Amino acid sequence: MNNYQPERKVKIRKELECAYDIFGSDHSIPVILIMGLGCQMIDWEDDFCFSLASQGFKVIRFDNRDIGHSTHLRGIGTPKLLTLLKNMAAAEPVTVPYQLDDMAEDVILLLDALEIEKAHVVGASMGGMITQLLTIRYEERIASATIIMSTAGNSLNPPPSEEARSVLWTPLPLQKEGFIKQTVLNAGILSGSGYPIDELETAIHAARLFERGLHPAGFVRQYAAILASKNRGESLRSVAVPTLVIHGDEDPLVPVENGIGIAAAIPDSRLEIIKGMGHDLPKEAWPTMIKEISEHIGNSV
Repeated sequence: MNNYQPERKVKIRKELECAYDIFGSDHSIPVILIMGLGCQMIDWEDDFCFSLASQGFKVIRFDNRDIGHSTHLRGIGTPKLLTLLKNMAAAEPVTVPYQLDDMAEDVILLLDALEIEKAHVVGASMGGMITQLLTIRYEERIASATIIMSTAGNSLNPPPSEEARSVLWTPLPLQKEGFIKQTVLNAGILSGSGYPIDELETAIHAARLFERGLHPAGFVRQYAAILASKNRGESLRSVAVPTLVIHGDEDPLVPVENGIGIAAAIPDSRLEIIKGMGHDLPKEAWPTMIKEISEHIGNSV
């Protein structure tokens, strides 16, 4: 493949190696992609990355800590989510293995390791939460931000649908056939009416995820970090990084009001609502997303 640097690892902390790959020329504008809860970097699909890179960008995708081929932090314990939720409901102090702030710092440490002074950042779902923290805490390192299907943590926004919530709370099978079947089912639940899933393509992608390796405990620790995070709405009001917010109007997991709220909080941000899109990155919506992201980056350079 032209202008593709295969997956490799780099140590970003004493205890943490980060797996990443690169699409596009080293001399192009750097764009780093941050994935969501329990998602591997290949959930930014290859063709999406090639298409974005073709707009003149050096596209870097990576596995967040505790997932995929990045270090699995097995020695730090796995919280019980029900206990965590109970303590939070009672306004009791909670302790989690790590915070979203730590995951945001991972991104900065990866940029350091790759000798990138400043990058454009695109984050989806939990990756969008991490992107928000990057704009709040590391403004000098972020050239622009794109936040896709994410939330600032405002509890006043509509909750997920019961079906979508079940996707988070139903453990994925550890056997290949069951994993693929459940992944296809979950994808159908999270998709919007305008972009129904292709079950065969989804199954092929699920098999690729399975072959890279599963890490259920990492999913739980990442979820605990989300649950323990604070409402970022007020902090976003001081963000000066040029920001684009993209959200589907049929998102059952993170309803569109969340994206609207993020855009309302960040000064001079731009909101793009994609009709018929759910909580996913459907292939048919890629041209719209890539056009919006490319123009946003171009206007931010």
